Amino acid sequence: MIELMAQARHRLSVNDFHRMGEAGILSPESRVELIDGEIVDMAPIGSKHAFVVNRLAQFFAAAAGDQYLVSVQNPLCLDEHSEPQPDIVLLRPDNYMERLPGATDALLVVEVAHSSVHFDRGVKLQLYARHGIPEVWLLDLMGGELLVCREPVEDQYRVVHQPRARDEVAPLLVPEVKWRLGDGKTWSVPY
Repeated sequence: MIELMAQARHRLSVNDFHRMGEAGILSPESRVELIDGEIVDMAPIGSKHAFVVNRLAQFFAAAAGDQYLVSVQNPLCLDEHSEPQPDIVLLRPDNYMERLPGATDALLVVEVAHSSVHFDRGVKLQLYARHGIPEVWLLDLMGGELLVCREPVEDQYRVVHQPRARDEVAPLLVPEVKWRLGDGKTWSVPY
């Protein structure tokens, strides 16, 4: 029976996913993303998550100049079957009017996790590594931790570093953007 169920599965393509939106099957308010051909519900955005994402977007935008674009909770097309919506992506400067940015456009992906930390640490990190995203920062709001993941190899990151409070972190591909973490008790969003 399990073999039959596995054979009956159909992986959606990014084109199928978009057509479902155009047809009204997925409404504009739907909080979903396409991961490995499956539509995955995204957790609702609470006030803490929204505040942190807004502050990080403000911080990265202030530092951007023309070095990169700041994409906030927008699609990142990784392949024919995956289009996640990371909280923040620093993108190479380009015109994305005719296409969505892809893995080679991403300089840094930032995921802010509140209730989705296990999904982000597992499925999302594996997905980003598999597609060669050079660096992912995962902010765990529940645990008060920041994970800096670098050097993607297959489905994992070879280097995973957890900076401590008062440490300074900077994306590898945009090293002039520096974020000093917290006051010695916990990390804090940049102001």
